[in-house]
Amino acid sequence: MLRAPFVFPAFLEPLFPGALFRVPVDEPLLYLTFDDGPTPEVTPWVLDVLARYNARTVFFVVGEKVLHHPRLIQSVLEAGHRLGNHTFHHLNGWKTPLNDYLTDTEKAASALSPYINEAHPLFRPPYGRITPGQFRLLKQKYRIVLWKRLSLDYDPNIPVNKILHYFQKNIRPGDIIVFHDSRKSFPRLRQILPPLLEYWQRAGFRFENNF
Repeated sequence: MLRAPFVFPAFLEPLFPGALFRVPVDEPLLYLTFDDGPTPEVTPWVLDVLARYNARTVFFVVGEKVLHHPRLIQSVLEAGHRLGNHTFHHLNGWKTPLNDYLTDTEKAASALSPYINEAHPLFRPPYGRITPGQFRLLKQKYRIVLWKRLSLDYDPNIPVNKILHYFQKNIRPGDIIVFHDSRKSFPRLRQILPPLLEYWQRAGFRFENNF
């Protein structure tokens, strides 16, 4: 019954041509991502856990938090992780006019400019909500990364054991998986991230961020 919410709806994927949902690989690789940080109470813990499993990930960060926590952003980079743009104010694209959304995204890009030097920087729309017009214009500059599987770590109504069961049984090589290094998600993240990394590593998976 809980299978569908964990997966990006396949029927929506054709609406985002060129977006990345999973990585075509012939090796046991997983692509972990963390949204909504950096968060001083959470992100350092995440970095410590990832280091135990030699995991390299992408943090899709909120621009205003980048400005408030530059040392934490530097710690993310020093640990070998990548950064992606998640707008400046964590905007819902469905509720934001086109020009306002583009302006906010570029404000985040400015905040990230000391840390990112990529020809096609990464972008993920908050909530996965982006209009066709926003998508069409942003993909000219950014590599837009959505996901194959969503951890639902932010939802207190999803039992932790259900999350663990799903992600132990349904992961496939190349999957892009979303977690959140936010205060809201932390009570569940701290219960699911270490055992999942342990399970996946024992199953032979490695964790990369080179998409």
